[in-house]
Amino acid sequence: MIKSMTGYGKAETDSATGKLTVEIRSVNHRYGEIFVKLPRLYMPFENDVKKSVGQALKRGKIEVFIQREEAAAGGALPVPNLELAKAYFQAFSSIKGALGLDEEVSLSLVAAQRDVIGAAEAAAAPESAPAELMAAVEAAVGALDAMRSREGEALLEDLQKRRALLSVLIARIAGRAPQVVADYAVRLKERVAQLAADTSVTEDRLAQEIAIMADRCDITEELVRFNSHLQQFDETIAFNEPVGRKLDFLLQEINREVNTIGSKANDGEIAACVVELKAELEKIREQVQNIE
Repeated sequence: MIKSMTGYGKAETDSATGKLTVEIRSVNHRYGEIFVKLPRLYMPFENDVKKSVGQALKRGKIEVFIQREEAAAGGALPVPNLELAKAYFQAFSSIKGALGLDEEVSLSLVAAQRDVIGAAEAAAAPESAPAELMAAVEAAVGALDAMRSREGEALLEDLQKRRALLSVLIARIAGRAPQVVADYAVRLKERVAQLAADTSVTEDRLAQEIAIMADRCDITEELVRFNSHLQQFDETIAFNEPVGRKLDFLLQEINREVNTIGSKANDGEIAACVVELKAELEKIREQVQNIE
């Protein structure tokens, strides 16, 4: 199943001790990276969170945000950070002295500074915290995965349309290829006639020239490999696993065959098809960059 790497999921749980909110977002990334931001209470379980997320989401840059709000009955009490308050008071006093100001450094000014007044986290039962936390994480992952699946369906539909166009274009090239060979045969005869007029040209030299020009216009191998890669592409998008990297590799191989066809078949009609092929392949490549 094709899945997008972009998505968002959110889950909330309520209990007697408070409210837990888990938000997860993911964006494109070549590999799988998981970043977790959580309250101090849950720090011992950071690796458990990463493992749970990593089992479901194999690729992308994934950020997990966990917040906890204590219930009103057992809410956290304000706690002053006295060392930080003293540091702020000394800093403001130094500024006042340096500027020659008469204004006193007030309590309200110091208390308004960040982290001077904090909140003590209420201690939840250690055995209940992991179950509550992991349930919320799994629910958020499920919401994000559902969104990635929906976007994946849209990506798959677009890929299939563009892949069908690739078949149309390569069929045009395959149909034109015999005429290209025939045109080269005419040029080859003219070239051989010119060479035959030169008495210094040996039979071996003529045979070499024929071999070089015949090889130059033959794109049979490239057409076979191109269609083989397309078949692998079709098989890959049907896999029920992350396929983004494999699709990206197949596109590189397909593009290589297109470049070779363009360089070997010196023909205006084929050249036009090659341009269209490369344009479609680039659009497909952009879409594949967002596939898990």
